[in-house]
Amino acid sequence: MSQLKLFYEKNVVPGLIERFKYKSIMQVPKLGKIVLNVGLGEAIHNIKLLDSSVEELKLITGQRPVVTRAKKSIAAFKLREGMPIGCMVTLRRKQMYDFYCKLVNIALPRVRDFRGLSGKAFDGNGNYTLGIKEHIIFPEIDYDKIDKIKGLNITIVTTAQTDEEGKELLKLLGMPFRD
Repeated sequence: MSQLKLFYEKNVVPGLIERFKYKSIMQVPKLGKIVLNVGLGEAIHNIKLLDSSVEELKLITGQRPVVTRAKKSIAAFKLREGMPIGCMVTLRRKQMYDFYCKLVNIALPRVRDFRGLSGKAFDGNGNYTLGIKEHIIFPEIDYDKIDKIKGLNITIVTTAQTDEEGKELLKLLGMPFRD
């Protein structure tokens, strides 16, 4: 079992029960999944960019990404329906906890001029989304072998009912919020 899951069961669950006065342990919010998404508009012109992005996301997560395709044709962007425009990975269970631990303890502290994450990026249902401008903050990425610095979106889906519960859960799990 992951160290973070043990920490969640021993420390976070009692803290959340005390703070929100849950009647049942099943009401306590937990992490559901983590979704990483890389959007590559330039992949229309350079398909090798998509291949390198798939390999880098595979290194970061330890799981093979799915190539996402355009749903509609947009003439202004020279985009046709079905063209590959990005890749994504959905992490659950042990891989999710391992990635969360790596994100909070290793990757985020490597961000240049990092002062904490905004606490306002919740969606109203306790789910948190953050954008990373440079994927090179992850230790698995070899800086010499990348052709272009890419950004990625990370969505942390929780079972919390409100943003306050979701923020408290992530804060107790070590997410460095600035507010």
